[in-house]
Amino acid sequence: MTEPKSDTPGVIAPPPLIFLGYLIAGIALEYLVVRTQGLDMPGSLRWTVVALFLLAGGGLIVAALGRFKAAGTPAPPWQPTTAFVVQGIYRWTRNPMYLGMTLAYLGLTVAANAPVALWLFIPLIMTIHYGVIVREERYMADKFGVAYINYVHSVPRWL
Repeated sequence: MTEPKSDTPGVIAPPPLIFLGYLIAGIALEYLVVRTQGLDMPGSLRWTVVALFLLAGGGLIVAALGRFKAAGTPAPPWQPTTAFVVQGIYRWTRNPMYLGMTLAYLGLTVAANAPVALWLFIPLIMTIHYGVIVREERYMADKFGVAYINYVHSVPRWL
């Protein structure tokens, strides 16, 4: 007898915790091990970049969460999806929450003046891609079929 298939994507960990883990690791490595010269940016430019990235990232996350709430489906990827959301921000990107978290990660990295956290950016994105996004996309295709596959072909993953 086979086990019934789980009605969740089976992501490796909650995405916010993945971003936070990489951020903490990067900042810890920066200040406890590597000790680079920091980012060579004037203070006013640095804080402008931080503000823009955090505002843009937060805006994307809030917009995406609003669409999930309107559709009556839970946002956490470890809970079963009850609706396929294609309205609002989801017309331009399939992953606005991860794009928002990425911008927040970059903004916080600049705020912390921690280039080592930037070095971890590629491994972070690969972890999110293979440990979260690919699993979610497989789950959504299984659950919503052709409609989701058509959406994948018409809306970019990031931008």
